[in-house]
Formats: sequence, structure tokens, C-alpha cells
Amino acid sequence: MSTINNIRNFAIIAHIDHGKSTIADRIIHKCGGLTEREMKAQVLDSMEIERERGITIKAQTVKLNYRAKDGKDYILNIIDTPGHVDFSYEVSRSLYACEGSILIVDSTQGVEAQTLANVYQALDINHEIVPVLNKIDLPASDLERTNKQIEEVIGIDTSNAIPCSGKTGEGIEEILEQIIKILPGPSGQKDQILKCLLVDSWYDTYLGVVILVRVIDGTIKKNMKIKMMSSNQEYVIEKVGVFTPKPKDISELNAGEIGFITTGIKVLSETKVGDTICDAIKPLKEALPGFKRSKPVVFCGLFPVDSSEYQKLKDGLAKLQLNDASFSFEAESSSALGLGFRCGFLGLLHLEIVTERLEREFDINLLTTTPGVVYKVNLNDGNIINLHNPSSLPDPTHIKYIEEPWIKATIITPDEYLGSIIKICQDKRGVQTNLSYSGNRAVISYELPLNEVVFDFNDRLKSMTSGYASFDYEIIEHREGDLVKLGILVNGEPVDALAMMIHKDFAQNTGREVCEKLKDLIPRHNFMIPIQAAIGGKIIARETIKGFKKDVLTKIHGGGATDRKRKLLEKQKKGKARSKQFGRVEIPQEAFIGVLRLSKD
Repeated sequence: MSTINNIRNFAIIAHIDHGKSTIADRIIHKCGGLTEREMKAQVLDSMEIERERGITIKAQTVKLNYRAKDGKDYILNIIDTPGHVDFSYEVSRSLYACEGSILIVDSTQGVEAQTLANVYQALDINHEIVPVLNKIDLPASDLERTNKQIEEVIGIDTSNAIPCSGKTGEGIEEILEQIIKILPGPSGQKDQILKCLLVDSWYDTYLGVVILVRVIDGTIKKNMKIKMMSSNQEYVIEKVGVFTPKPKDISELNAGEIGFITTGIKVLSETKVGDTICDAIKPLKEALPGFKRSKPVVFCGLFPVDSSEYQKLKDGLAKLQLNDASFSFEAESSSALGLGFRCGFLGLLHLEIVTERLEREFDINLLTTTPGVVYKVNLNDGNIINLHNPSSLPDPTHIKYIEEPWIKATIITPDEYLGSIIKICQDKRGVQTNLSYSGNRAVISYELPLNEVVFDFNDRLKSMTSGYASFDYEIIEHREGDLVKLGILVNGEPVDALAMMIHKDFAQNTGREVCEKLKDLIPRHNFMIPIQAAIGGKIIARETIKGFKKDVLTKIHGGGATDRKRKLLEKQKKGKARSKQFGRVEIPQEAFIGVLRLSKD
């Protein structure tokens, strides 16, 4: 039987692609969690899309037994975390369940932006950190430079940094020994009343909601009656278990341990991440501090290309939400696109992953509108409304001012690309707050409006620096901005799906580009169609699609019949005016997709 001093709970943190999941594989293999036959690459990345893109989206946990060189048996609880900025809330909740972290840095790339963000999160909650330099089997590996960077940029002592290779398995044993030596065991008392942190929850078709818990004090057992402190609901535990990484049923979880429980809950919303679980018979007086809820920052409309697939899309979104509480949706309708949903995401990668899963797992053809952020609209009467959709902006005469979200961005780049990065940040209305160097790499801090970053900023950054720059951000506050709603009118009718919030300085150019694009994409009709971009009642750009013209004068011969010619032309003009009045302009799907792609370019 292990004592609490022989338990080590730790998270694996790193930038994207620095080898977290691979090193987790090696540790599982070394501790005998899976046999040689059961091992596969990235064993903890269970979703098909994770394996395909080579990224971790959901944090995963494993309990392993390890016999150290000192002959003692230890229990290791690993949490493998995502590296991408969109999933940083997954990282924060994983760190709360641990006492220490392994920081993995790719020795060919050095410290990158997300490395910094994740380490600071760990240091904020007083984690002990074991630095690991991965990929030493590659010829471009430079241990000296990487050590120096870790000390200069992060400020961690690297005298005990472990060189290793996730690919060959070299250095894995040293990592395990350092974990036991450096990382503290959990502090907690088995004989206290139950205090437990809800780390994560997901939906399982057979078991209902599975809850991942970290026991702080006390013991959690099968058939015990527990209480969720945020909702005061009581439940009876049906199952207690751990992942080894296969799920394994056990009778109880003690102080300091991480495992899962099921209680027959069917709805994921009843299990709030960060909640405190206590004994229903001896409840706690106060809850654990928990951690910040993840708030969606990017919103966009999802519409089925074929309107008969609306119900299918609704069911698909509800099923995805079962396993991803950070994603929200509500029904909306658009005169141009029909019925659909307004969805909230943590960032563009999150949006991409959700839309890809909808198309792949539920076989739905989707149309996504322009992604936008949440604006705070301050009205003259003192009320503040959150604006998710530009088409629902109140009348400008009622608006005092509009605030937009700003972010603090950290960009790490080789110094030869510094000039072009500063230029793109200034073009995006950025304010530089800091610039420092570590060797030949610059660390730049900028404050930027989220609206400018949300589209293509990361892609442009990667392409202009040949993939060498890395970018990380956090939202800081809402600030007043000179923002306007750019509306698009086709044949005098506003098209709500193409409305966007934009800074006044960029409105004219964007309006002109959208009108030009629509002129090429909307087919000609029998009548002339004006396409206009407007701010409020003021038209700022216009293009015209010429109507088809039938030659009504072919029947008239000779030069003298001017009266008849005039009458026929008048009649044609009246007919065109009438068809313009009653004729509807059908905007094809390709036109929407073209304009949305334009805004992305």
C-alpha cells in the first residue's frame, strides 16, 4: 500500500510539437503501463482528429507504478496537456490538479511563445519545475543555446536540465528519477473529511458523465453519497477508477490521488469544471478556489448548405458540446442563409476543429460566416449590451461608444524577421510594450485588438517568418474603439450575413473590396443590380451589375419611325423597373463563400 509521500502528480507542459505526447508514451512504456503490443504513437491522443493533425486537444491522465533506483515503489499521475493557445484553459485546470510540472523544450527550436505562457501559469501556482531538453537525437540540437535561453527568457535554473529523446527513449529514466527527487508529494490527510476538485468531465455512451477528480483530503468510495458545492446537488457514486492508461475499476481513491468517478449523471452541464466535491453527510463549509471558466472569444454563424440538414446540425452541435463544455451555441436565422446557429469558440483553431468534426463525424455541409469577437456596446441610457452578431447592433443614435477586446501578445522570432513583424503589428493597430533579446531571438510584447488578430494573423506571421516565429496571447480588457458596422446592400436590401464590425479607418477599403468581389460572383439578372457598402445611412462604395438587355428595336425597319422606337424603349424601361421592384436577387452560396474567403485573405 502506497503512502501519500510516494505519490507524484505532475503535468507535462510545452509549446506545440515539442514532444509532450511522445515523452508521455515513453514514460508509460518504461513504467509498464501498456505492453509492447498495445503501444502506439501518441497513445494519449484518442481523438482521430488529434492523431491526424498531430496535436493534443484534450488533456489526458494516466496512473503508473514506478520502482525507483532507491528500491521504493512510487505512483506517478501524469497529465498530458495541449500546447496550443486555444486550449490553454485545458492546461490551467490540469496544473491545478498537480504539484509539479515537466517543462519540455525542443533543443532544436529553443523557447517559444507557448512555452512561456504555460510555464508562467505553472509558476503562478507555485509548481516545482523539471526542465527537459527533447530531440537530442537530431543534428540541429543545441543544448547549450537552449539552456541559456531557458535561463534568460524564463529565468529557471537549468543546472539539472535533462537531455533526452522522446523518439529513442534516451534520458527517460533520468526524467523519472528527477520527478521523484525534485517534485514534492501531495499534501493532504486521508483521515480528514472529503475535499475533492473536479478537474474535467466528459460524456461516455455507456456510463453517462465520467468525472475526473483530484482528491485533496479524505477518501472517495463506491456507493458513497457526494455533493457538488456549486449546485448543492447530491449523487451516489456508482464507479471509482483510474486510467493506466486503460480504465481500471478500484474501490476507493485516497488523498493526493487522481482518478475518475461516475454517478449516473446524464447531462454534462451538471458537472462544472473546477467545482468542489464533498461528502453529503459531512459537507464542507467553503469550496476550493477552483479556476477561471473558459469564455468564448470568437463567434461565428454555422449554417447548413442544405436547409434540410438543420436538425442534423443541431443534434451534431449538442453531441459535440457533451465533450467540450467550452463551446457554446444558440439558434439564429438569417434572411440570406436561412436557419443556423451562432457559435462561440476559444479561438480560430477551436473553430476549425469543431467545424471539421461536424463535417466529418455527422456528414454535414457547412457554411461559416465571418468570425467576429464580442463587443461591449455602451448605450446613452447607461446600459451595456454584449454584441455577438453585427446585424443586431442597435441604432447608432442610441450608442454612446463601443468597446472591443484587446489582447497582450508575445511573439518570439529570429531577429532577421523583426522589421516585418513590427510592421504587421502596427498595421493591425498594435501598441508595442516590450522588446528584449535572447541570443539572436527577439521577444516582443504587443497589445493588439483581438478583432485584428482573429482572422489570419497567426498564418501571416508563420508565412513571413518561414514558420520560425511563435505567437501566444491572453485577453486583457475591453477598450473604447472607433468602430462602425459595415453593412452590404444588394439591390437596396441589406444582407445581414455579410455585415461586419470594423475600424473606421479600414471601412472604405474593405467595403470597396467586398463590392468588387460580389460584382464578380452574383450572376446577372434581367435588371440592373446595385451593390453598395454602407456605414449607417452613408454609402461608401458601390458597384453595379448590368442587367441583360433585349434589343426591342430589331422589328422596326427604316429610319423614320422614331416615335415607335421611343414607345418600345419606354415600355421596356417600365418592365425593367417593375421586375426590379418585384424581382428577388438570388445570392448564390459561392458568393458568400467568396466574400468570407476575401476577408480571410
